[in-house]
Amino acid sequence: MKNHSIENTAAINTIQKKLLGKELSYKEIYNLMDKISKDKLGDILTTYFIAASFKEGFSSEELYYFTKAMVETGTKIHFDGIVADKHSTGGLAGTRTTLIVVPIIAAAGFKIPKTSSRAITSPAGTADVMETFSKVSFYPDEIKTIVKNVGGCIVWGGHLGIAPADDNIIEIEEQLSFESFDKVIVSIMSKHVAVSTNHLILDIPIGPTMKIKHQKEAEKISDKFKILAKKFDIKLEIDINKSLEPAGNGIGPLLEAKDALKVLEQVRDRPIALENRALTLAGKLLNLCFETVKIKKNGEDEAKSILQKGLALAKFKEIIKAQKGNPNIESRKIKIKSKRKDIKSNKYGKIEKINNYYLNMAAKILGAPEDKNAGIYLFKKIGDKIENNESLMSFYANNSYRLDEAANHIVNFPIYEITK
Repeated sequence: MKNHSIENTAAINTIQKKLLGKELSYKEIYNLMDKISKDKLGDILTTYFIAASFKEGFSSEELYYFTKAMVETGTKIHFDGIVADKHSTGGLAGTRTTLIVVPIIAAAGFKIPKTSSRAITSPAGTADVMETFSKVSFYPDEIKTIVKNVGGCIVWGGHLGIAPADDNIIEIEEQLSFESFDKVIVSIMSKHVAVSTNHLILDIPIGPTMKIKHQKEAEKISDKFKILAKKFDIKLEIDINKSLEPAGNGIGPLLEAKDALKVLEQVRDRPIALENRALTLAGKLLNLCFETVKIKKNGEDEAKSILQKGLALAKFKEIIKAQKGNPNIESRKIKIKSKRKDIKSNKYGKIEKINNYYLNMAAKILGAPEDKNAGIYLFKKIGDKIENNESLMSFYANNSYRLDEAANHIVNFPIYEITK
């Protein structure tokens, strides 16, 4: 125990320095990330570091140092040429655009090795959703082979040793149920730098129940991303968008997977808002890539054409097969293997608001993301009129107790705000 304390003296001094609001050097930051990446700091000291980061934030120089140190203390995967990627600051359940954007970009002929996270504060992360179709855990050499063969992948980054300090920090953040904005910036950029990303679309949803609530806040965060992108030679496009509700209807891994697949299949009952959001992001990312290779095409028009012609669906099935899944999938054949409880309105009126915090909480009570079949399907969105006793949403869980608990929960924490 005594030797362990002596070994961590420098890291402890660094954490104390940050708690006092002082700026850290690269050497101090590298030493701290090295300790965290190798599980040598322990949960208590790592928690103190997270608290210090949340309280004080980082300067532009510190953000660069932290990003660089996270990359240098982990695995790096090198790809040549244009390497595209997409990331969202998150906070909005049921908006699974990655599963649509990745195959569009790959079908357009650009590499997109997407490493994704599991859920931290939401009912599903991209890796949780993709796992309903295929494996998501691969070694770096396997990922290089997949991307070489089919152009893209959607894998879990936590298995790769990419920015391992970040993964260890995330484990504690999951228990605390929060992330600092500066930590989010470092986490996102380090993962992209580590896989050779040089063209990046960053999705920043804002709204009263989002992680980022205000335009000014989003612009401040955007400026920090731009500084880091310039330092790491990444062409960056940022899309700040007002988000008041999920773009899809499903909340939870399998329900969100089904929504994304419906968009790729272009079936009639697909969630159009999710499609439009994905096309916007894919279009802007394609514009970045086209600019580099001097192709005079409109990114969003090209993305729409790739989707409508079925090329994105075909590419998604290639990716699933390459990731050891079954490519013979259809949204209509996906069955939710859970108990179901329909939640009905007790009055007539109009949907004015959807509280995404309460939506996330209810989905987690139902068992998402650990239970892939658990979650919520929304029948109504903002602006919709409803009748008394009309179905608002369906709850899915593996037992009646969870269904009843979630139903009781929304009595005090209502997901819908309805006005007459």
